[in-house]
Amino acid sequence: MKQVEFQAVAQSQAPVWRSLLGFAHSMALKCAVELKLADIIHSHATPITISQIASSIDSPSTPDESSLKRVMRLLVEDQIFTSYEPSDGGETLYGSTEASSWIVNNKETSLSSFIIAQTHSSMMTGWSYLSQGVKEGGTGFEKAYNCNLYEFASKDQEFNKIFNSGMACMAKDLTAAIVEQYHDGFKGINTLVDVGGGIGKTIAAIVEANPHIKGINFDLSHVLAMAPKYNGVTHIVGNMFESIPKADAIFMKWIMHNWSDDECIKILKNCQKALSKRSGKVIIADMVLDPSNTNPFRERHIVGDLRMLAINRGKERTEPEWKRLLKEGGFPRYKIIEVAPTLCIVEAYME
Repeated sequence: MKQVEFQAVAQSQAPVWRSLLGFAHSMALKCAVELKLADIIHSHATPITISQIASSIDSPSTPDESSLKRVMRLLVEDQIFTSYEPSDGGETLYGSTEASSWIVNNKETSLSSFIIAQTHSSMMTGWSYLSQGVKEGGTGFEKAYNCNLYEFASKDQEFNKIFNSGMACMAKDLTAAIVEQYHDGFKGINTLVDVGGGIGKTIAAIVEANPHIKGINFDLSHVLAMAPKYNGVTHIVGNMFESIPKADAIFMKWIMHNWSDDECIKILKNCQKALSKRSGKVIIADMVLDPSNTNPFRERHIVGDLRMLAINRGKERTEPEWKRLLKEGGFPRYKIIEVAPTLCIVEAYME
């Protein structure tokens, strides 16, 4: 085979190799979080050497600098960190970036807990059963464990803690966007129930910004077992598929995309029963897929939808899909408000 033919073959294989080895980027990122590499590098005012990084890693044994250097090489390639060779011929120096600031563990806006949750071995196993879910229906996670994600979490205390911490961590920035961008939407609401509210951070932030609201955080018992107390918020244990506490308005963040259309319709019908007035509303904070090829977050949207297929029973939805779902659930009138590049408020009414 001639050199030019080798090059053509390599070029044609490139997308396959890129997809095949994509998991390595996730694992390197997980490694960075577990070793607290961003914490170490950000704690220095100037870029530092591999030996300086290694000496700061919390480990009962001496870290292998050669291995660390190879991990750092990919993290630099992924623009998580920077590297450069000093002009005096000294050791390679590694520095921080805007991206690495998001994985500093002790920061309020850190994504570290979410990264650990999403790369947990139980989650990754669910992905490995994706093809079986396609052939038989259902999610990869259910095929792997014979139960859904939430049932699994209720049985595994360690995973439950990791998962809930990850969800709370990811919610911080988006909750701030909701509170700021949808502030007028909370006016006139006296009682607001957060359905599937996790450990309560979102409803607590909403109530703090809108102290006239009485907040209800509604979730399963094993979730609320981890929930702290918040001013103005009451925790209520229950199942949204059975009933929802009465309120003036119902809030659901990243709930509907976890479930099938039929399950979402059941949730919406329970919302109808829970609203104290016909004029009440459901406030859905979720993704609205943009089918155009020009959206800069298109890949993230597509991968997010596939994650629903691998791990949950739901999907990300386009506006026409939201419209049909809401109508069948008894909420024919709605409007969509974008509050962040990957999050919208779908405000829905019964009349």
